[in-house]
Amino acid sequence: MSPLFLASRLDVPLVPDAPGARDLLQRELSKPEYQTAQPSLWDIVSKAFWDWVNSLRVPGEGPFTGLFPIIAMTVVVVGIVIAFIVWGVPRLNRRSARQLDLFGERDDRTADRLRQDARAAAAAGDWTLALQELYRAIARGLSERTIVVVTPGTTAHGFAARAAAAFPQDGRALAEAADVFDAVRYLEATGTEAQYREFEALDARLSAAAPQLLADPEELVR
Repeated sequence: MSPLFLASRLDVPLVPDAPGARDLLQRELSKPEYQTAQPSLWDIVSKAFWDWVNSLRVPGEGPFTGLFPIIAMTVVVVGIVIAFIVWGVPRLNRRSARQLDLFGERDDRTADRLRQDARAAAAAGDWTLALQELYRAIARGLSERTIVVVTPGTTAHGFAARAAAAFPQDGRALAEAADVFDAVRYLEATGTEAQYREFEALDARLSAAAPQLLADPEELVR
C-alpha cells in the first residue's frame, strides 16, 4: 500500500499548513535535548561582559594596545572593591556595633542620647519614663563597649544576667533594676525619684568599672 494511498485514506496532508508547521516545530524544540542546549542566564551575562571587555581597544598601534582591556577590567574591579570598603564595610560595622533592637523595640539611640532623654524625663517629673530610658541607656552603654551582647529578643532580666557575669559586684543591683524596668514598662507601675537615683548610681558604677575577665566569653551572651 503506497504512502499516497494512506495519506488520502487518513486525510493527513503531506505538506502541513503554516499553523501545523509551527506546532510541529514547537513540539520538536520542546524536546529535552534542545532545551539543555540553550544558553543559561549566566552564559548570556558573562558573554556580554567579555564582549564588552574585548571591545575595549586603544586606537592605533602601541605597546599597551593589547593590554588595554586587562587594564580597564582591573580598574573596574579595583573601583568596586574600594566602593565596598568605603561605603559597605562601615555600614556593616555600625550595624554590628549598635543593635537596633532593644528590649523588643527598634531603638537606634546611643547610650549618651538615652541618658539625655532620661534626664529630660526626670526634669519633667516623669520618673516612669526616666527609669525606662535610663535602663535602656545602661544596656546600650555596655553593648557599645562590647562588654555585653544585646541581641533581638533579649529581655531586661536576660541583660541583667549577662551584665552580672561581667560585673558580679553589681549583680544584685542589676537584677533589682530589671525588676523595676519590667514593673514600670509592662505592669503599669509608677516610678519614683528614689528608684531613678539608684539607676543613676548603678549606671555611674558600671561606666567607671572594668569588667571581670571571664574564662568562657560565651557567658556574656547566655
